[in-house]
Amino acid sequence: MAQPSKEPCKKEACDIQACLTKNNFIPQKCLRFIEALQSCCEHCEYKSTHCASVSGLLKQKPKSKAT
Repeated sequence: MAQPSKEPCKKEACDIQACLTKNNFIPQKCLRFIEALQSCCEHCEYKSTHCASVSGLLKQKPKSKAT
């Protein structure tokens, strides 16, 4: 029987790093992975060391402008 990971969201964080490396560190090209990490962090109540970077990455997401 598999034990729960001591580091939740590690896979999602690694997926972001791989995507960023592949895409010259342009966060807009990795939004799907960033959002997956955010979802994981919300699920584990941000009790993972991998969740510390989420807020910085989310600030780089394009915002829709209301005009």
